[in-house]
Amino acid sequence: AMEKSSISVFLLLIVISCALAKDAGKKETKETTAKPKLPQTLSRGWGDQLIWTQTYEEALFRAKHSNKPLMIIHHLEDCPHSQALKKAFAEHKDIQKLAEKFILLNLVYETTDKNLAPDGQYVPRILFIDPSLTVRADITGRYSNRLYAYEPSDISLLYSNMQKAQKLLKTEL
Repeated sequence: AMEKSSISVFLLLIVISCALAKDAGKKETKETTAKPKLPQTLSRGWGDQLIWTQTYEEALFRAKHSNKPLMIIHHLEDCPHSQALKKAFAEHKDIQKLAEKFILLNLVYETTDKNLAPDGQYVPRILFIDPSLTVRADITGRYSNRLYAYEPSDISLLYSNMQKAQKLLKTEL
């Protein structure tokens, strides 16, 4: 009987250590899979594989020196319209591809630059700035009262506006 109970205790220990090892393995994989997602803080879900700038000043500097247009997305984490547009933007393969040709910045706060709120501080709004650091007032969404607002249903308009920001660049510079 003593042998049987020591064997069952031994087997129980093996089962427990295997279960613990499995849990430890899970924790490690969670940490390692979370690590490559560091840029998530800057992309905030708008395109994790894209390169995002940290500040408005850095974005202006990069636009000027790389000769690429700057695309600024103003949004709020708790705004349902911002969340819906973010989802449409992130899932749109052509937009994600074209976005690689821009200096990108998404802001969840307002800057002191009045040029970034030409018609008010609403979200979501998307503005384009050319490398000469001029806000492109000619590239707007479909609303006359909120010129730079886009909804998920406007995603193709946003795409063509991105193309417009690229095209004018080639002809002007």
